[in-house]
Amino acid sequence: MLKPLHDYVVLEKAKEEVKTQSGIILTTGEAKDAPSIGIVIAVGPGKTEDGKLVPIELKEGQKVIFKKYSGTEVSYEKKEYLLISAADILAVVE
Repeated sequence: MLKPLHDYVVLEKAKEEVKTQSGIILTTGEAKDAPSIGIVIAVGPGKTEDGKLVPIELKEGQKVIFKKYSGTEVSYEKKEYLLISAADILAVVE
């Protein structure tokens, strides 16, 4: 399993179906833009500021919205993940 360091988070991009007005489902490759929603897989310990550890306020399994075009795509054990800084995560979807 991937274990992020510092203030990084491992995300699995959420798959989103895109439908046309007539009801045809497009695959992600044909869609206009890939979704910026992901599922938290692993969370790093946090960032050190002024000698103190500031933990990340995210938990595994949460659905989050992240900045477009941020992070690094990683392939591990035939699965695609996104390694992203916690600062690039904008919101938690509840």
